[in-house]
Order: sequence, then C-alpha cells, then structure tokens
Amino acid sequence: MKFTDGYWQLRPGLTRLRPAAVESVEATERSLVVYAPAKQIAGRGDTLNQPLFTVTLSSPAPDVIGVTIEHHSGGLPARPAFGLATGDDHPVKVEIDQETARLTSGDLTAVVRLEGPWNLRFERDGKALTDSSARSVGLITDQQGRQYLHEQLALGVGETVYGLGERFGPLVKNGQVVDIWNADGGTSSEQAYKNVPFYLSSAGYGVLVDTPAHVSFEVGSEVVSRNQFSVEGQQLTYFVIGGPEPKDVLRRYTALTGRPARVPAWSMGLWLSTSFTTDYTEETTSSFVEGMASRDLPLSVFHFDCFWMRQFHWCDFLWDPVAFPDRPGWCAG
Repeated sequence: MKFTDGYWQLRPGLTRLRPAAVESVEATERSLVVYAPAKQIAGRGDTLNQPLFTVTLSSPAPDVIGVTIEHHSGGLPARPAFGLATGDDHPVKVEIDQETARLTSGDLTAVVRLEGPWNLRFERDGKALTDSSARSVGLITDQQGRQYLHEQLALGVGETVYGLGERFGPLVKNGQVVDIWNADGGTSSEQAYKNVPFYLSSAGYGVLVDTPAHVSFEVGSEVVSRNQFSVEGQQLTYFVIGGPEPKDVLRRYTALTGRPARVPAWSMGLWLSTSFTTDYTEETTSSFVEGMASRDLPLSVFHFDCFWMRQFHWCDFLWDPVAFPDRPGWCAG
C-alpha cells in the first residue's frame, strides 16, 4: 500500500507518526526494549501528550532477530497466527554502551543508535546488511480512522529481492507492488493463490513478516532505495534471518516456520492437465493419457480441473454422471 504522493508528501487525508529518537532502553538477558517518542525530547514538557513507539528486539532462533513495533499495545492476541518453532536455548548477547544498544544472535546483530535520529541497523560479522532509518517506521491514519504500521528496510545498490510466495510476474521483485492475500485471480495477474510474507535478499539475509493477515509490500516501488511492508493495526512484527548464502537463509527460515514432509516420488514426474478449455468426457480424458503412452512419454499425474463436476455445482465434489457415466470402471481400467 502506498502512503505517499511522490517522496515528500503524504497522500491527501493521511497523517503519520514516526519514532524520532530513542528516549530509553531496557535490557534483559535475551531482549532489548526500546522506547522512541514521536519527537525529540528537549525538556520534560515534551513528554506530555506525546505518542510513544515501543520496539522490542529478541531472538527466537539462532541467527534470527525479531523486531516488534508497537504504538498502542494490549488486547487479545491476533488470531489466526503462524505457528513458529521459537526457543531460548541458543546464546543471545545483549550490550548497551553510551552510543548503541546491541542484540546478537549467532553472527547476526541488531544495533540501535541511542543518539540522533532513529536508526536500527542489522549487521553480519560487522558488515551492514540493511537498516531502518529516520523515515522508515510510520503509523498511518486515514480519513476513516484506520491505522497502518509500516517499516522500510534499506536496499543497497544492485541488491535484488526474491520470494513472497507464488507469483506470476518477474522473478526479481524490485519495483513491484505485492499484496500478500490469497485470491483466485488466475495465473496472469499480480494476484496469486499461495502468498507468503517472506522475501530473500541477494545481500545475504531474509525477512519474514509475522502475520497471516494482509501484508502489502512496496519493493522499491514507493521509495526506490527501500523495501516497505505494512499491516493494518497498531503492531508489526518481523524477523530478519541471517545468511550469508541463500541456502543458509532458507534453512533457518524453514527451521523457524516448519518443514513439510518429503513429497512422494510420483509427484516429481510429469503432470498433465486438461485445464478448463477441453470437453470433459471419459473418451477425451482417456485419449490424453493414451496419447502420452503411445508417444512413450512418461506420465506420473493426470490432473482434472473443476469441470469433472457438474456445471453450476462447483462445491459438491460429485463427478458429472453424464460426462463420466462409469467413473469407477473407467478409473479402474
């Protein structure tokens, strides 16, 4: 979702709050809680009627750092939610000095600057991967009172972004608008059936936005040097997953989110579908299968699209008795 009119202005009817600077930090053995008001605090009077952002850094798994940004907190947990394999049996290092607060998990470190404008930087082995800077975080309110939280993580020169689930456009997502919301839009549009709010960067990290709700990604399409993601509400949680290689990011991502069972061998073979445009009869579908066999083309799966059901009965899952009068015998043969 785009909130700006160009780079300098918000779209008409929108207002925005941003964390301006860090006011204080609280540390535990495994987390950092950062309090960032929406303006620089010059005196005690500036704290009155002042919106405050709470940013919590933690590590649910090795080389994974979670960031939760909140404006108003409280209420019941959002449901449904992703089931993540989180744990606290891996080392986490928390440090605070005069200039920075740091949380390290494995080779991945989140660095919060304590002086000056808001800045949260992610490093691997001391090398910067991406950051959230002064204009990155925003709480947007529209004319209907709906509120959205967005984050923008920096994209370096030449950095490319991949992923976000099933997509039918270019493999590289830079410059695209991607809405994470499953829809039956066909295979020739920006809508998709299997959306996933996870992307992989060529810079050696991945990002998972922790919600099954609607997530809008602006991959260099609102600010050309940043990847923006936004959700409706008062809270946004995302995980930065360390690399350095794509296989390392994917291994840690799947360890966090869960791995599927091994697929059967037949699923790796050639699939054939009649699609929607073919007459569905026993004779027609048999001719497809027999045609493959006559050409010595190995066929593992034959896929029936929804016309195997009676027309205008797309939800009862009953075979069309006219097109397939002897389905049990035909399938057995």
